[in-house]
Amino acid sequence: MNIELLVAQLNEALAFELRASIMYAHYAAYVSGIHRLHLSPYFEAEATESNMHAQTVRHAIVKLGGVAVMDRDPMSINHTTDYREILKSCLETEKKAAETYGNILGLIKGDDELYDSLQQIYFAELRAVEELTQLM
Repeated sequence: MNIELLVAQLNEALAFELRASIMYAHYAAYVSGIHRLHLSPYFEAEATESNMHAQTVRHAIVKLGGVAVMDRDPMSINHTTDYREILKSCLETEKKAAETYGNILGLIKGDDELYDSLQQIYFAELRAVEELTQLM
């Protein structure tokens, strides 16, 4: 297992989770109209989930002897109240996250605990892609 590459990929995932947490909290506050009733709680739950994912990834980085990033991914977060644009942005984020975790799983060898914890996040990202696709 290439520890340096794995830590680098985990840091990419961590930065993306930090971004997702901010994005979802922002959209929970700004989604408007009739869609606010069901989307705001959904986005709040996703922000909480992103924080939990970030914590899991951070612990994995520490376990591997790496240093965890503290800055979010620089991909912009578009400010809008248009629920369609919000959902589009969220779907793009979740697809990227699923791809990132899929790549990470391919790097893990001989550590079933680490693999299992990150596989759970990967499945959560795939679930989010499905949910957002249905919401659109």
